[in-house]
Amino acid sequence: MGELQLAPVDRLIRKAGAERVSDKAVEVLANILEDLAKQITEAAVQYARHAKRKTITAEDIKLAAKALLG
Repeated sequence: MGELQLAPVDRLIRKAGAERVSDKAVEVLANILEDLAKQITEAAVQYARHAKRKTITAEDIKLAAKALLG
């Protein structure tokens, strides 16, 4: 498993309306979320570098997410 804890991911699924959630479903979603977060972060780093900054800003994250997710 990666960086994300499974319990919060389980809670997210349940908040979306699921009554029962398999352990594998939680693990798969956690992996997908980690991959997506990595992609967004890598893009945000590029935005900051392009702006000649070392600090990643909230705006960098927003722009990267919008670029990747539409």
